Amino acid sequence: MKTLNKIIMLLFSLWISSCAEKVNDAPVESISAALSDEVSLTEAQYNLAGLKVGKIEERTISSTIKANGMLDVPPQNMITVSALLGGFVKKTDLLQGMRVKKGQVIAVMEDPAYIQLQQEYLEGKSQLDFNEMEYQRQQELAKENINAQKTLQQAQSNFMSSKAKVEGLKSKLNLINISVADLENGSIKNEVNVYAPISGYVTQVHVNLGMYVNPKDVMFKIVDTQHLHAEILVYEKDVLQIKIDQRVRFLLANETRERLAHVYLIGKEISPDRTVRVHCHLEKEDPDLLPGMYLSALFETNLSKVPSLPEQAVISFEGADYVFLVTNEAERRYKMLKITKGVTEGGFAEVNLAADIDQASSFVIEGAYDLLGYLKNTEEEQ
Repeated sequence: MKTLNKIIMLLFSLWISSCAEKVNDAPVESISAALSDEVSLTEAQYNLAGLKVGKIEERTISSTIKANGMLDVPPQNMITVSALLGGFVKKTDLLQGMRVKKGQVIAVMEDPAYIQLQQEYLEGKSQLDFNEMEYQRQQELAKENINAQKTLQQAQSNFMSSKAKVEGLKSKLNLINISVADLENGSIKNEVNVYAPISGYVTQVHVNLGMYVNPKDVMFKIVDTQHLHAEILVYEKDVLQIKIDQRVRFLLANETRERLAHVYLIGKEISPDRTVRVHCHLEKEDPDLLPGMYLSALFETNLSKVPSLPEQAVISFEGADYVFLVTNEAERRYKMLKITKGVTEGGFAEVNLAADIDQASSFVIEGAYDLLGYLKNTEEEQ
């Protein structure tokens, strides 16, 4: 009897072991796999996540070269204003940031030297007239052989010397904006105007009323911002990929709005920090931009059409990139697929799927990270 009981117990153990093997077979593994990459949402979860779906589209996306730089203006658009003959500042209303027009009076200067210069001109002009008449008279006498040749040469020398002096004084008067015609009519001025040589914005003011200004002193700086350009420093290893007319996208510091420019000139010298200066023209001028603003730029290279989804459709998890495939929209079921993410541009990313995935399928383009959260919560509950 004891032997029979042992046989029965042995058979029962074998039967239990056989059942356990069936339970631990493939179905359990498939359930575990399903939980790791697929999620189903309730209607409440779906509404809370605010999911949006879309399809893969072919888009022209370029690879990019990153660089940094700053906004600048050409030398002819940045003017330093000085008092060419010096003088005291009698009047100026300029402040930094003011806009001025070409030819506008930006300062009034006064100095006794201006009066002396005008006096010298009038005296020189009078002497010139006398010497000219004397030279003409000596020429007439020379034709009749009445005077000596030396006398004629002396008259000619005096005339030419007076003429050179008067022309020099006239040029000086023109430099300080004194009208010679008004002066010859008897109008002597004790002050002169300083005019804006270009239209633009005042960026620097270095004078005040009553201040004496030397000819070498900087009074004002005026910048015409209508022709701003981007000066971008490209590393030596990347410069061969930069071409004339190449499109450039750039962002100013603390801005999210992207601006566009095109390569206009490429420098021919490598600086000590192994960069080359690239000059780019902006597509649209903006009066709010100022020289000296820093920027980060992306040079577009290798344009090509690639399958793409919005960047927010692609999630990064544990060092890999994924998207969510819509497996059953009615039941709100989604499957997480591993992909190879390519270049990104303009809010879209290149998406390379496995060969067995139909690219015409629908994918989650908004709320992908919410789905990832639901998926991981489901795994933890299991």
